[in-house]
Amino acid sequence: MSLDNHSALIEQLKPLLMEPDFQDIFEQLTVDESNSTRFLLKMELNRISSQCTRIIDLRDKTELPCEEVVIANQRHFLDEPAKESLINALPLYRNKYTLGVYEQVVKAHKLRRLKLRNIEPEEIVSEENPYLVPAVVLGSYFNRCEERMNYSIRIAVTQPGIPEANGVTLDLSVGGARIKLPLKHHLDQDKPIKLKLLELSEEFFVDDLQHGVDYQIVDIQNKDGNAILRLKRLGGGETLDKVISKVIRSFKFRYKVDVNDVIVTATGLGYERQYLPLLTHLPLYISVKDDIPHIAYELLGRGNQPIQHYFQDENEISQLPNFLNNRRLTQILKSDNDIDHCLLFSFTHHAQGKLHFYSASLAELKVTKNLHLFLGFASTKASWRVFKIVAQTIDHSKNYKTSTLPGDDARYSALTEQQLAQFSHTLQLIDLTNENARKDYQGWFNKADVNGLKIFAQAKVKKHSIKKVSMPFSERRNEARFAFKTLVTIQQGDKKATGVTHDISSRGLQLILEESVEFTEPAQVMLSFPRLQAASGKANLTHLPYQLIRSRMNGQTLHLSALIGHTPHDGVEFLNKLIAHNKQKLEQLSDNEGQLKELADGLKNLFMRQLPGVPYFIEKTVKSAQMAYIGIGTTTDEISHLFAQDSDQVLQYNLRPLLDNNVLKQQIIDPIKSMKPSHDMDFFEVFIQLTRQARGSVQIKCVLKSELGGKDNQIQFIQQSKKVGRFMALRVYRGATDKPDMSYIRRELEYIHIHANHRAKQLEEQLWKVIGSGELLDITAEVEMRYPSLLTVDNPK
Repeated sequence: MSLDNHSALIEQLKPLLMEPDFQDIFEQLTVDESNSTRFLLKMELNRISSQCTRIIDLRDKTELPCEEVVIANQRHFLDEPAKESLINALPLYRNKYTLGVYEQVVKAHKLRRLKLRNIEPEEIVSEENPYLVPAVVLGSYFNRCEERMNYSIRIAVTQPGIPEANGVTLDLSVGGARIKLPLKHHLDQDKPIKLKLLELSEEFFVDDLQHGVDYQIVDIQNKDGNAILRLKRLGGGETLDKVISKVIRSFKFRYKVDVNDVIVTATGLGYERQYLPLLTHLPLYISVKDDIPHIAYELLGRGNQPIQHYFQDENEISQLPNFLNNRRLTQILKSDNDIDHCLLFSFTHHAQGKLHFYSASLAELKVTKNLHLFLGFASTKASWRVFKIVAQTIDHSKNYKTSTLPGDDARYSALTEQQLAQFSHTLQLIDLTNENARKDYQGWFNKADVNGLKIFAQAKVKKHSIKKVSMPFSERRNEARFAFKTLVTIQQGDKKATGVTHDISSRGLQLILEESVEFTEPAQVMLSFPRLQAASGKANLTHLPYQLIRSRMNGQTLHLSALIGHTPHDGVEFLNKLIAHNKQKLEQLSDNEGQLKELADGLKNLFMRQLPGVPYFIEKTVKSAQMAYIGIGTTTDEISHLFAQDSDQVLQYNLRPLLDNNVLKQQIIDPIKSMKPSHDMDFFEVFIQLTRQARGSVQIKCVLKSELGGKDNQIQFIQQSKKVGRFMALRVYRGATDKPDMSYIRRELEYIHIHANHRAKQLEEQLWKVIGSGELLDITAEVEMRYPSLLTVDNPK
């Protein structure tokens, strides 16, 4: 989406940016714009009014003498024309040096230089940048409460003391209109006008139509020898509302309805459906009772299963409530995402058939002076994990539902609305563990007595307390899954292994092996159920054919589906009976019948409002593949903001520093092509050096962690980055996507097909091109924790 056609409106709003009543003025001037356009206008205005730290130094870029100009303790070196541009630009922003001022001065300087060389600006051909990537807005679902139709009818406009002007409507809604009049209309913009909708008054006998309806002029723009007026309706009652609504309904199949909001929302929903099945983070929902926060719900998806499974004890009871206990939750919510409270470490210990969990936040380790002991010892354990928490306060003034079509009910059922209203915060639990960094953490170990870690032992949770809801699209099976444990032996050729089921359905199961075995996948295996055989009667539960669909966790977790031929499958029949007879006792892990789909959709909408990272989407091209979009939320995030500095267009980002030197092909596109949608996302890490240059821009130097070599080189890079500016580390996830979930945006596509068939086809083609998705995630704080020497320097004893 572009704001090219709204440059006049942006210029009109600039002088009003710093006014205290700007919000009211903005609402008036954009009353007839679509919600999506208003969102983009706000983003652009926020961008140009943000404080700027870039220095303008023209000493080696102009033929004229330069003088020093100081603004807010920043020294600029400008020639006379640039200084004049600066003086003209500053009052627009209340004499504050903003990004808009910087861009206006630099643009004026470039245009002057081009004219000196007799080069027209239109003739400049910039080198095509394949890393200039547009953004798609995720988590913001625009809903227009009334339809606006591109509808042309004859009109007459009057104002006291001014001759009647004739024209036509360009579009019409119940509350407003856009009309075209001759340039010399002589209307006073500050006074109401009376508008006669001539063709409607001939067909409908309503007093308001016969005598004219009062409208307020919101904006006048001159275009192609005509005056284009945007109007807000002031007069007329319910009868007129009904007439205009009836006209729009009657003619919507003959005239063009404005569908921009629906397209923007459908695009966001379509792309989020590619990203969410791969999502590795676990969304949690916090309720507060008697001032004590606790986890009420978790939202399950295919990609976040490893986190769910990690916290299951020997009785399949989640120990997550005591990992994020009341004390830790209080600190996280109070600290505004302070990394000391939001970075947590964990490991488990097997003893006498029981699984014990140990965990600590960075703040707790610092206070108890157990940093060296915990990180050093815990990182030697196979169960070692590093987690990051991202918390977000829920704004209950926003709708929970994605009501995207005009006339849609903007709310869910009363019960779902009540359930969603009880949550105060969403948390994203993110697993930052990197097996390659394990040895770095082991450098912390000071060989102290490990009994000192007893204070970090979690109390055992005895019963289920967190309610589980599955994302509707995350359920790959055609039937419900139930938590159930029984012994299973698996054989493929001469390879054999023993494991325990994690969950079952009649036609499939998930198996956790005692030891990792490299089975061929996808391929057939034979399963036996020794403990169930005793209760199976005549059914033979040995050497049953199953398909190994995929493995995870280094081959320790297997997903299997029954291979059903022409004869009945004994395993399927037995498990079907087992589930049917014990349905009340078994814990259902998935929502097969859709009774929780509405709640799941609302929970998804809540956490999509603010993304912890920046998703991206890879699409196939004729020759290979390219990065098609990045996903941004409704609030500014540091990562996308970093890559916006070399792009002067709204919602466009220059990812050259990150993706150049063949990184896009070798590290993202090629791996994604070799992956399958059933595979978990993997990742690589990038170290970034941010250097503020003399003229205010930030130089971004990105290096793959794998290219830096050993630990000493990595530490040296971090220290050097901090000396010259700032260090940052990104984790870049990558995964293959499945075919697009068109059913989720079926209603939106049908609506767009009716009113703009070519745009619906364009959106469908876009989504079918997507072959991969991933995410850019800031892991700076965790990376710095890997090197004891860095923390020692930063925090001297």
